[in-house]
Amino acid sequence: MKLLIKNGRVVHPVTSAVLLQNLLVEDGKVSLLERGLDVEADQVINASGLVVCPGLVDMHVHLRDPGLTYKEDILTGSAAAARGGVTSMACMANTDPTVDCPEQVSYILEKAKLGSGVQIYPIAALSKGLRGEEPTDAEALKKAGAIALSDDGNNVDNANLMRDVLIRARRLDLPVLCHCEDTSMVAGRAVNEGSVSRQLWLEGRPAIAEEIVVMRDAMLAEETGAHVHICHVSTARSVDIIRKMKKKGVPITCETCPQYFTLTEDEVLTKGSMARVNPPLRTAQDVKGIIAGLKDGTIDVIATDHAPHSAEEKARPLTRAPSGMIGLETSLAITLTELYHTKKMELPVIIRRMTTNPADILHLPKGRMSLGVDADLTIFDPDEEWTIDPEQFASKARNTPFAGRRVKGRVKYTIVQGKVIYQDQ
Repeated sequence: MKLLIKNGRVVHPVTSAVLLQNLLVEDGKVSLLERGLDVEADQVINASGLVVCPGLVDMHVHLRDPGLTYKEDILTGSAAAARGGVTSMACMANTDPTVDCPEQVSYILEKAKLGSGVQIYPIAALSKGLRGEEPTDAEALKKAGAIALSDDGNNVDNANLMRDVLIRARRLDLPVLCHCEDTSMVAGRAVNEGSVSRQLWLEGRPAIAEEIVVMRDAMLAEETGAHVHICHVSTARSVDIIRKMKKKGVPITCETCPQYFTLTEDEVLTKGSMARVNPPLRTAQDVKGIIAGLKDGTIDVIATDHAPHSAEEKARPLTRAPSGMIGLETSLAITLTELYHTKKMELPVIIRRMTTNPADILHLPKGRMSLGVDADLTIFDPDEEWTIDPEQFASKARNTPFAGRRVKGRVKYTIVQGKVIYQDQ
C-alpha cells in the first residue's frame, strides 16, 4: 500500500525546518521525502496550502474507561482524538476500577484495538486506588504495558511515598507524572483564590497550593534522579520554579494546556461550571507567565487534560459540578489561534511541543518526520476559520468553555501507520 502526499508544507519539529515536500508512505512507513517527488501510489492526497507534520501526541487524556463510560469511553475518545489530529495518546488511571493492576492495563490495550486507530498508551496509578497510601507494583504494570505512573486527579500528599515511588521508577526508567495541588489547601474549592472567588464569596484554590508541591516534587527529582513530569502547570511562579530547577540540571519536565494560556479566572463569571478545571484558571499575569514558559522551552509540552463529564454533571451549580473540560477536538485549533496567528510562537516550535517532546518524555518512537518512521501524520489547514460547536464533537461530552469561539486552523487528515483514520468532509 502506497500513499503519496503532494505539495504540503512539511514541518520537521526536531530541526525546525518547514519545507515544501512530497511524502511517500509505503507499508505504514515514511519511505521518501522529496520536493517534486511524483510516483505511482494507491492513494494520493493533494496537500497544497496545508501543513503536514508528525501526528500529534497527547500525553494527558482521561478516557473514563473502565467504569465511567457514560462520560466517555475508549472508542469515543479515540474518535475524538482522530478528529483533533491526535495519533497517539496516553490515558490516565482515575477510572473505576483504578488502573492500578496489570489486568486493567491489559483491558485498555485490548479495547484500544477496536477504536479509530489512534494509538492508546495506559498510564498506571502511582498508588493503589489513587489513595496515596501504598505504592502499586510498578514493575508488573510496566510489563503489562503501562508507560508511566501517575495519580493525576489526586495530589500525592505523602512525600515519603512519592520519594519511594520515584526511587523505584528511576530503576524502571518510568516517568512519574505529578498533579501538584496540596490537598489541604484546595479540597472542595471550585475557583482560583483571587478577585473572582471574592466576587462569588467562595473560598478559592490558592496558587501557592500548586507551587509548593511543584517545588517539593522538583526537589525529590533532584534528590532521587528520577524523571518527574509536572502536569497542567497553571501559574507563573510554577514556571519560574521549574525554569530554575532545569537550569540546575534536575530531570524535570512539564506541560500546560490551552486553557491556561488562553483563559483567565474571569471566564468563571460567564461560563460557570464549564470553566471549572483543576488546577483552576488563573490570572492574566499567570497567562503571560505560561506563554513565556512555552516560548523559552521551560514548558515542554502542550497537552489537553481532556476531562469529559456528562451534561447533567456540568449543569450543577459551580460548587457542586465536577472539574474538567474536554480538549481533544479543539486543542490544535486553539493553540494555532492563540500562539501561531498572534505571532507569539513559530509553527515548528508549537508542533514540537505537541509531538516530539511528549513522545520523548514517554519514551515513544513518535514525533519525528524522517525516513523509516511510522507514518503517523497530521495534515491541517492553518488558516481555515471555524466556530467551535460541541454538538458536532465525536466525544460523548460537551463540556468546554470554548463553545462558540471562532478559531483558525483545522485538521483535514489524520493518518496512523499510513492509514487515513480521519478526513474532514
